[in-house]
Amino acid sequence: MSHYKRYPVYKDSEVEWLGAVPEHWAVKRLRFTATLNPAIRLDLLDNQDRDVSFLPMEAIGEDGSLNFEQTRPVRDVRNGYSYFEDGDVAFAKVTPCFENGKGALMQGLLDSAGFGTTELTVLRPNTKIMDARYLNYVVQSPRFRALGVGAMTGAGGLKRVPDEFTRNFPTALPDRIEQESIAGHLDRETARIDALVEKKTQFIELLREKRQALITHAVTKGLDPNVKMKNSGVEWLGDVPEHWGVLQLRQTARLESGHTPSRSKPEYWVNCTVPWFTLADVWQVRSGEQKYVSETSEKVSKLGLENSSARLLPAGSVFLSRTASVGFTGILEVDMATSQDFAVWTCSRDLFNEYLYYVLLGMKPDFDRLMMGSTHKTIYMPDIEAIRITRPPMEEQKEIVHALGGQLVRFKSIIDRTECSIVLLKERRSALITAAVTGQIDLREAT
Repeated sequence: MSHYKRYPVYKDSEVEWLGAVPEHWAVKRLRFTATLNPAIRLDLLDNQDRDVSFLPMEAIGEDGSLNFEQTRPVRDVRNGYSYFEDGDVAFAKVTPCFENGKGALMQGLLDSAGFGTTELTVLRPNTKIMDARYLNYVVQSPRFRALGVGAMTGAGGLKRVPDEFTRNFPTALPDRIEQESIAGHLDRETARIDALVEKKTQFIELLREKRQALITHAVTKGLDPNVKMKNSGVEWLGDVPEHWGVLQLRQTARLESGHTPSRSKPEYWVNCTVPWFTLADVWQVRSGEQKYVSETSEKVSKLGLENSSARLLPAGSVFLSRTASVGFTGILEVDMATSQDFAVWTCSRDLFNEYLYYVLLGMKPDFDRLMMGSTHKTIYMPDIEAIRITRPPMEEQKEIVHALGGQLVRFKSIIDRTECSIVLLKERRSALITAAVTGQIDLREAT
C-alpha cells in the first residue's frame, strides 16, 4: 500500500468511523445512491412463462462468482424470492454468508433478470451518481461487513443485516468518472490477487495429493524399492512386500464403537469428568496433520458411562470417524470415551498404533467405496469389521512411522507457509478495497 499516494486535501466526513475524506468527495447514505430491493420488471409479469436465471445461495460465491446452471419460469419464482437484474449489486444478509462475503455484481443473467434466495439484499445503483462496480466494492469492503455484523438482528444462526442498516450506510462518493477509475483499478488488482490466491490454493491441493500418495505408498509398499512383492488380494492394497502379513484389522486390534448416554436422563449429564470425543471434535484431525487428541468439547459422567454401551477407552487407541464426517482418524492421547460415530481399535502387541494411524490415513480414498446413504453418509460396522490391512514386522512398522514423520513435517511446513501467504494476500485485497472506497489512497493516476 505504501506505493500509493494520498489525495492532496482532505475534509472531515462527520462520520466517526469514516474519518477524513478527500475534499471534493461527497458523503451520502446508500438510500440516496441506490434503490433497495427494486420491483420486478413489468414485461416479466406480462409473460410469466419465460425463463429467467435462478440463484440459490450455493450458486453465489464468496469471490463474487455466479453459477447460472439453474433457470425457472417467472410464474414459479415471482413470489417468495429476491429479484435482481443485470447491473444490480446483491449480497447475502444472513449469517454466516454475510460474514463470508457472499455477494456479486449481477451480470450475464438470462433475459437480464433473475430470482434467488430470499436471503439477499439487492441494490440497484442510480447510474447518474453511482457506478455499479464501485457500489459492489463498497459492500465488499471490510468496514461495511464489520458494521453490518454489529447491526445484525435475530438469534443464533438466523441473524440478518437489517435493510435499515443498508439504507443508512454512509458512503464516501467521488464523481462518477472517478468511481469508474477506482473500480477499474480495483478490478485489475483484485483479479491479480485472486489469481495468485488460486495458484497457491492449487499448489496446496497438489501438496496434499502428494502427501496422501506418500502415506499410501509407505503402508502398502514399504520403504525398500527392491523388496520382492506379492498380490495382497485386497484392491486398495494391491501388491505388497512378500514378507508382510495381510489380515483383517480386527484380528490384530480389538474393535469397539462408542455410544451416547441417554439425554433424557439428566443425572447422566452432571458431574461430567470423562473426556468424550464426538463429531464436534473431528476438526482437530481433519487436516491429517494432528495425530493425537486429548481435548473434547464435551465430557460425560461415570454414571452415564456405566448406564450406556460406551466405555472408557485406553490412551493409545486409534479411532476412525464413520458417520457424517467420514474417514478421519487419530489417536487418543488420554483415556476417553467416544460417541457411536466412531470405530476405535486398541492394538495388540503386534501392531504399532502410529502405524495403524497411517494405514487408516492411507486408505482414506477407499472409504468413499464403503460409505452408504444419500445425505447422511455412514460406514456400517460390518464393513468396518471387514477392513483388511498390511502388518509388517514391528521394527519395520516403526521405521515406516519414523520415515513418514520426517517427510510429513516438511510437507506441513510448506503448506503452512503457503497458507500464510494466502492470508496475507487476502488481507492486502481487503485493505486495498477499504482504502480505495474511503479515499485513503488516490487511484486517479494509478496504473
